[in-house]
Amino acid sequence: MPAGTASPAHRWQGHWATEDDTQAFARRLASSPAITHATLTLQGDLGAGKTTLVRHLLRALGVQGRIKSPTYAVVEPHSAVGCPLMPAGVPLQIWHFDFYRFNDPREWEDAGFRELFASPGLKLVEWPERAGEFLPVIDLQIDIQPDDMTTSHLTDPEQDTRRTVHATALTPTGQRLLEALA
Repeated sequence: MPAGTASPAHRWQGHWATEDDTQAFARRLASSPAITHATLTLQGDLGAGKTTLVRHLLRALGVQGRIKSPTYAVVEPHSAVGCPLMPAGVPLQIWHFDFYRFNDPREWEDAGFRELFASPGLKLVEWPERAGEFLPVIDLQIDIQPDDMTTSHLTDPEQDTRRTVHATALTPTGQRLLEALA
């Protein structure tokens, strides 16, 4: 289980020592009913673990089949048919966005994403800063950075999976998601 603390306010901070910790974090998020209609942003450098977190979260929500990175497609839609948080027979709709290739925030508007963000379901956004002010309200911001508390990755390649993670609630929905992390 990853080490972490939730402040009584609006922030959770922790460390992922292994990919299992990333998976445990995703499972806790997936246990919150608030996840079914939320917008989460994932921030961090290339290789920080954003897409890995998304894959674990989608699996925890019941998504089957291949989970591709939307780096080239910009958005990948998913449907979790057996999501235990949804009424029987009703799939959870999920959209995974990656705005890395955006050169101008207006590309978000030009792509017609306003309707997707207004629809029910989960929206996961990598590189949200590239959409600028066009991005709608964010419920939970997750920042993933390589853990600089240790230099053991220099001698042990398996140690480069260590991450420092901050999750910040920006809405009441985000606060409910933080409660699942506590």
